[in-house]
Parts: sequence; C-alpha cells; structure tokens
Amino acid sequence: MNQNERIENELLVIRAQEGSVEAFAKLVERWQERLWRLAWRLTDDEQAAWDVLQEAWIVISRQIRGLGDSSAFPAWAYRIISNKSRDWIRRRQRMRRADEAYGQRWLEAENGEGTAERQYADLREALADLSGRDRAILSLRYEDNFSTVEIAEILEIPPGTVKSRLHHARLRLQQIVEGKRNE
Repeated sequence: MNQNERIENELLVIRAQEGSVEAFAKLVERWQERLWRLAWRLTDDEQAAWDVLQEAWIVISRQIRGLGDSSAFPAWAYRIISNKSRDWIRRRQRMRRADEAYGQRWLEAENGEGTAERQYADLREALADLSGRDRAILSLRYEDNFSTVEIAEILEIPPGTVKSRLHHARLRLQQIVEGKRNE
C-alpha cells in the first residue's frame, strides 16, 4: 500500500469514526477482499470465510469509534478477522465432537447398548449380586416407598442407621453396576 492509500485509509477511518456511513462503506469496499482472503486461509473454508468476515465487519462497525489511532486500522481489522476465525474453528471442533458423541450414542442404541431395557437388566443383575440385607433395605425404600422413619420402625433400628445402610447399599449397587459395564 502506497503513501496515498494509507492517508486515504486514515481519512476514511476518521470519517467512519465520526459516523459517516459512506466512509465506512468505502472501507468495506477497500478491505473486503483482503480480509476475506485471510479468513479463508485461516478457516480453509470459503463459506466460513464469508461468515467470519460478516461477523468481523459487525465488530468493526461497533468498535471503530474506540480505535485510537486511525493508522492502526489494518492491523486491528486483521486481528479481528484472526480472532473470529479462531472462534469459528473452535465452534466447528465442538460441533464435530458433539456429532461424534451423538453418533456413538445412536450406534449404542442401535446395538441395544445404553437402552432403558439394557440398563434395567443390568440393575436387576446387580441387585441379585447384593447381600440380602442390602436388597431388603433398598426394596423397602424404593419398591415399597417407605420413609426412613418407617423403615426404622420396621427393622427396629434408629433412623440414622437406616440412612447409613441405604447409603452404603446404594454405593455397593453402583459399584456392581459399573463393574458389569466394564466387563
């Protein structure tokens, strides 16, 4: 860029900072292709480059008044493009990971893994592996829906002991279920 172009750019930036729509439109016209090329190089995707460029122009239009040095516009605009490109790349990576996770869950469901029926079967098997005392207290609580106080009366033990036994029975059940999943 020669000296005259630099001066014209600085004047356009100053006028755009003062609110001139025409000056901003000329900045867009002058910088559009260069900024798009950078976005394209960074994203390696033509359509994404246009999306990044559009987001960048929105940021530039909103923040141009805060640019202290009008000669800093090129570097500032390129930095915005770089940041928006990085944002686009991160979003794309997150979407890919989400798609992969969704695909994996879908495959598991198709293969019968991870379904409610399979989970219920795992739970029944794990319950069968528990001691009679653990099965009894879990059954009173979750099948018969007795409260802690009611279970304490039935078993003739303090309510605190009921809570403790329930807690430990749930932990043992969880360990058995997780152990079966890892087999």
